[in-house]
Amino acid sequence: MLLLIMFLAMLAMILINVPIAIALAIAAVIGVAGAQGVDNLISVAIEMYRGATSFSLIAIPMFVLAGAIMNAGGISRRLIAFVSALIGFVRGGLAMVNIGVSMIFAEISGSAVADVAALGSVMIPEMKRKGYSKEFSAAVTSSSASLAIIIPPSIPMILYAISAGTSVEQLFIAGFVPGLIGGLGLMVVAYLFARKYNFPVEEAFALANVKKTFVDAIPCLLLPVIILGGIFSGLATATEAAGLAVLAAILVALWYRELDFRLLKVAMLDGGMQTAVVMVLVAASILMGDFLTVAHVPQDLAAWITSVSSNQYVILFMLNIFFLVLGFFLHSAAAIILVVPIIVPLMNTVGIDPVHFGLVLTLNLAIGQQTPPVASVLITACSIARSDIWETTKVNIWFILVLLAVLFICTYVPAIPMFLVDYFYPNRVV
Repeated sequence: MLLLIMFLAMLAMILINVPIAIALAIAAVIGVAGAQGVDNLISVAIEMYRGATSFSLIAIPMFVLAGAIMNAGGISRRLIAFVSALIGFVRGGLAMVNIGVSMIFAEISGSAVADVAALGSVMIPEMKRKGYSKEFSAAVTSSSASLAIIIPPSIPMILYAISAGTSVEQLFIAGFVPGLIGGLGLMVVAYLFARKYNFPVEEAFALANVKKTFVDAIPCLLLPVIILGGIFSGLATATEAAGLAVLAAILVALWYRELDFRLLKVAMLDGGMQTAVVMVLVAASILMGDFLTVAHVPQDLAAWITSVSSNQYVILFMLNIFFLVLGFFLHSAAAIILVVPIIVPLMNTVGIDPVHFGLVLTLNLAIGQQTPPVASVLITACSIARSDIWETTKVNIWFILVLLAVLFICTYVPAIPMFLVDYFYPNRVV
């Protein structure tokens, strides 16, 4: 009965536009007061503070800041020029440039919303000017930006690792191969669209132009090398690599002498607000997670699901459906915070690798960023392109099918994404 009251209270608050983090915290307070007495509320602030002060969480504002510096320092423009010289000769090349640059940008920012906001403001108007439809321009920008949260570093992966108590670094490594597969898949779909609608070729391939733009972009391309090299080599944790990313982005921006402090200020304020929302969500989730554990909710859920089936792949199928539906209504951070603490005991019971499941969950949430009505990344892209979200979704469904194919591969052929993890961590305990 108490759980029902908590759920209805949280639902009512969300319906009247109370932020999810606040609604979650109030529902948890109701649960603690109802089950353990008002006297136990004295520890609420301490528990929330503990939840928001994890060392790994420092990586989130650092990666957001690195992305802001990239956009304000002329780095994005040089990446676009290099990738355009490399693959712009293909029909529909500008769409492929969009995808390629998004994959590189992803290796620095870790945020799909930051990706679509930074690159979309440059790529979408250019695509429209070259004859691409506004719906296609928004769709390809949105889907490639969501793919960005699969490629390391990834803010949703950091949140999952903290909630599940697993390795951030191993999750990053697991996302590398699926990210490349997904990027190539999106490029194939973009090429098929280009052939069907006769999209333009950007420029003839010229080795001299590739060399020129590559030399100009070398400092930009060093950023993902520094971040991923530090993590993969074991010389830096994900949090330390995030700090290195900020320092490297500043140095590169100063090298180009194009740092726009006005644009940087706006991006930093937006990033600060995004980070604050995530921190409050994490703090509230710790409180709710502690209550649910005491109330044996995760254990009861695990017992019920295992009574239906104890097969890992059947359970993963059920969880995939659940998270895909959840993605229609919740942002990725909120979905992780709300559900992962409940699901972790189930994973432990049936022996699902938490790193493998973290990758599957992240892919589900990437798809959720593309499926209305919430679809935060798609809405941002549509806002920039000034396109209708439902008309854009009709185009975007083909790109979503690529993300679903990657999800299927990662769920049922775990050797593909996990072989790098096993190579770098041969003695890890599952």
